[in-house]
Amino acid sequence: MRLIILGPPGAGKGTQAQRLTSARGIPHISTGDIFRQNIKEETPLGLQVKGILDAGGYVTDEITNEIVKDRLTWPDAQQGFLLDGYPRTMPQVAALDEMLAADGHALDAVLQLTVDDEELVARLLKRAQTSGRADDTEEVIRERQGIYNRETAPLAATYRERGILVEIDGMGAVDDVSGRITQVLDGLTAHAG
Repeated sequence: MRLIILGPPGAGKGTQAQRLTSARGIPHISTGDIFRQNIKEETPLGLQVKGILDAGGYVTDEITNEIVKDRLTWPDAQQGFLLDGYPRTMPQVAALDEMLAADGHALDAVLQLTVDDEELVARLLKRAQTSGRADDTEEVIRERQGIYNRETAPLAATYRERGILVEIDGMGAVDDVSGRITQVLDGLTAHAG
């Protein structure tokens, strides 16, 4: 399956992505993880990305598209993948469409985890306490939510128009959310078969 997972910071994307990719045998491709790994290894890309992030900016579409394009050529992604953190912009949507079409593929579904704003703030403040993420103040969290909502709303609308957006209730226990995702994907697989 070729999937995207969307959801604001704190929606549980990372947790659900790990479970989903393990169960489905597809790689979890997180642009954030790729960037962090390159920064840690101080690669040329990592140094470039670190400079952008340290200045409070976003990594350009051009850089991000190239990273994803390269990652989708790896053998483990040939039968499917779960993209997390990509696409973030409409130009990235167009680039992903081109990458997939070049290989005769298309997305199977876009999973959007929906979580109440106040619950998100509570989750991220709790995470900040337990993981030592000092940058996760309520003000920063709410600003990130605003950016996410402004930037991601058009993507969700595009995928909704294409009939591949599936909203999944991200509230409740991790196992319950995983169960909802499994039910949706099993339904898609049965429908496709």
